[in-house]
Amino acid sequence: MVASAVFVMDMKAKILISRNYRGDVPMSVSERFGTYIQEREETELRPVFTEDGYTFVYIKHNNLYLMSVTKRNSNVTLMFVFLYKLVEVFKEYFGELEEESIRDN
Repeated sequence: MVASAVFVMDMKAKILISRNYRGDVPMSVSERFGTYIQEREETELRPVFTEDGYTFVYIKHNNLYLMSVTKRNSNVTLMFVFLYKLVEVFKEYFGELEEESIRDN
């Protein structure tokens, strides 16, 4: 696993699901992502950004953000592949991946 942690969040960056794989990233790092999303206009958002030594990679799917973060020099493309595969797994399990289906399960 190239990501230190993975988060599934709603549009307000509230955590719905999280997993910290390595423990080298504090869970409060999701607040930095929320600040980044809320302070910038949609045209200014980049799917990969670095802040305070943490690299954030995220995708948006049906009003959800799937975000991975790492402190290491990881392969960003592999992190994107993981996030898109995670969407596929969730869609198979839930039928349709949306905030409501995650909250219900």
